[in-house]
Amino acid sequence: MYNDDRNLYHHSYNHGGSEPGQREILRAAPEGPEIPVREMKPSKKKRAGLKIAALALSCALLGGAAGGAAVWGFEHRPGSTEITQSSRPVTQVALHTVDGKTRLSDAEVYAANVNSVVSINTSVNAGYNYFGQPVENASAGSGFILTRDGYIVTNYHVVKNANTIKVNLYNGDAYDATFINGDEDYDIAVIKVEASDLQAVTLGDSSKLNVGDRVLAIGNPLGELTFSMTGGMVSCVDRAINVDGTPFNMIQTDASINPGNSGGPLFNEYGEVVGIVSAKYSASSNGTSAEGLGFAIPMNDVFAMIKDIMTNGYVTNKPYLGITPQNLTENMAAMYRYDISSGVFVCSVEDGSAAAKAGLQMGDVITKVDNTKITSVDDLNAAKKKYSAGDTSSLEIYRNGETINADITWGATPVENQAAAQQQQQQNQNQNNQNQPQNPYGNGYNPFEDFFRYFYGGNY
Repeated sequence: MYNDDRNLYHHSYNHGGSEPGQREILRAAPEGPEIPVREMKPSKKKRAGLKIAALALSCALLGGAAGGAAVWGFEHRPGSTEITQSSRPVTQVALHTVDGKTRLSDAEVYAANVNSVVSINTSVNAGYNYFGQPVENASAGSGFILTRDGYIVTNYHVVKNANTIKVNLYNGDAYDATFINGDEDYDIAVIKVEASDLQAVTLGDSSKLNVGDRVLAIGNPLGELTFSMTGGMVSCVDRAINVDGTPFNMIQTDASINPGNSGGPLFNEYGEVVGIVSAKYSASSNGTSAEGLGFAIPMNDVFAMIKDIMTNGYVTNKPYLGITPQNLTENMAAMYRYDISSGVFVCSVEDGSAAAKAGLQMGDVITKVDNTKITSVDDLNAAKKKYSAGDTSSLEIYRNGETINADITWGATPVENQAAAQQQQQQNQNQNNQNQPQNPYGNGYNPFEDFFRYFYGGNY
């Protein structure tokens, strides 16, 4: 407001009862008699100006509200810094009975079978240290419960020559297990715990697996991550591999397999055991690193043997041909003037054996078993693992420049042969023990014991 007396107009508010904001205009008058002041009413132009001002104010208010709403929407739009938390309830895993007909989710396979999987810890003699004290090596593996009364399946290499075998269940129960028997050629073993009403697995048909099928492994990786589950697909069926000189017919999978998983079950999508996890490749023969290469023994290949071990204490139906085999080399082929350079050369035939009954002769060369090509003894041993005693096959044989076929009924490995093989395995283990530091004092005597007895009275 201007208050300078030299200004033509002075603006002030009337406080005498007129409407708030009503103004009076006073004209400066010359000195003399007082001239009445006439009240000035707003003209129409001024009213129009007030309406415009009111409209502008309204627009400003509306604009401010709209702007505020826009800012609020920007700050609360999806993807901003506002945190959204789902209110979805926890999914309860249904506990299904494995019936071979119902396809289960991974979580349902685990829930249905984790109580049938066991972790296995063993101790094995490893000689003596330089103080004359016995040394034991500890190892760990996995297994699965086959019967409610305590028969458990695992790998032979998990429990081979073990002094003690400890079994732990998912619920925390622990048992001492007894080694029943096994077969190193097939890397299977059966152990037994004294228990009842255990939860047993359901076995499936491994021959129905296809490349690309979903498979799951539950086991004891690294010996400490107990009851872990890993998953993947079937990468190959009937994969022939060689493990420490022993040929195997395997299921190949990209499911994560680690030390400690050995002996554990491989499940299909129906929750059935279709394989025994047995090996992992971490590097090829030339040292190239590898990932996603796990292997499992097909259940169909060993189930009859497992039952045999449970019933008879050893494998009575292990297939047996009854020949002395040798790899046919190019030098041998040239010497005998053979038209082929690979296969299994028959050095001799046992009287009364399956080979003798099929008419095999010394000098024959086996080149095929059914539809499997045979180029070496390893190939023959791998092919033989697909059969049991009493099964029949067709052999393709090279003889005198001709190829002939011979039908054969596989025999059973003689008990004495199996006993001799087990004895040889024990001798090999004893030899390994001899390579360890031995008790330098002999016969278990240790002079340090006398020292401790003298000072501690034998209680130490």
